[in-house]
Amino acid sequence: MHKLLHVLAACAVLALSSAPALAADTIKIGVAGAHSGDLASYGIPPLRAAQIIADEYNAKGGLLGKQLEIIAQDDQCKPELANNAATKLISDGAVIVMGHICSGATIAAIPAYANSKIISVSPSATTPALTKGGKNPYFFRTIANDDDQARLAAEFITKKLGKTKVAYIHDNGDYGKGYAEAVRREIGNKAAVVLFEAINPDAPDFSAVVKKVRKEKADVLVFGGYHPAASKLVTNMRKNHMDIPLVGPDGLKDEQLIKMAGKYAEGLYASQPQDTSDLPSHKAAHANHVKKFGNDPGIFYYNAYAATLAIVNAIEKAGSLDSQKIIDALHNDFVETPVGKIRFNSLGEPVGVGLSMYQVQNGKFVELKDSTMMLN
Repeated sequence: MHKLLHVLAACAVLALSSAPALAADTIKIGVAGAHSGDLASYGIPPLRAAQIIADEYNAKGGLLGKQLEIIAQDDQCKPELANNAATKLISDGAVIVMGHICSGATIAAIPAYANSKIISVSPSATTPALTKGGKNPYFFRTIANDDDQARLAAEFITKKLGKTKVAYIHDNGDYGKGYAEAVRREIGNKAAVVLFEAINPDAPDFSAVVKKVRKEKADVLVFGGYHPAASKLVTNMRKNHMDIPLVGPDGLKDEQLIKMAGKYAEGLYASQPQDTSDLPSHKAAHANHVKKFGNDPGIFYYNAYAATLAIVNAIEKAGSLDSQKIIDALHNDFVETPVGKIRFNSLGEPVGVGLSMYQVQNGKFVELKDSTMMLN
């Protein structure tokens, strides 16, 4: 699977680099994220979304009389690579950025963009600190943050599942630990904390921590992290005959988790944007991906499509590339996207986006219609 992701990443980057040279007078949109490595399944779909929209606009004459040019930088979702990726996008002339993908990488890249007054719109970075207090006015996202996901998870665990003894396991990263802490905070005294522990996500086996969860007699496990670690964790749990529910954030809702964990993924819960497949914009985005790439899009594609649409719409509404005018448009103008009709509040959070819990049933993630919330 990792070899396949590397091939996809190479093809995506080659497609961009081998495209006909665009005129110097273009609007350059940077796309930063994991385009290779273990989390490339998170980063390639957004890169494709941006390219599809750029191609559509260019076929119609471009934007503000100029062609759109996508310039990509791979950070592998690693904070230590993200600042360099951001700096390279800036030096290459990006006027706005769609990305980054992972929270840790986004946090590392934010200062470079802020210093250059460059707007970034992430389809997937969920750490609440990115928007808290309005400290990053150039940052926006098209996905619910961890606090929103935590509220949904806490209500789901205590009211829908009726659980009272929670074990929290996280990967010690900005995203994973932040989610686990937020769920613990939201649950409060409605359930007991029987374990709160970090793991090394690269460890080959999590049997030791699974034994701790069993020893503490937890009746539900909350995991904060990404799908590669979650797949190993749920596999260890099920092989050790531990059938308590595993609940996690959007980083788990990836088809790769099901492929990696197989039958052991059955029953796992994860939050993700609400199913909007009935929307015309969602249908169009899906059809465009199938037409260009011959398959269904992957995780965060629709949120990235929404982010890119928000970007080009704001530039169009602003009538210029002035950052403040674009920011004003992002805050004030609704745009139809695959995830809903959205704009951004004063903190850069999306208004009009829905969030749902999903469960793996018969090898597929299925939305639980009675466990949803809307962001206002």
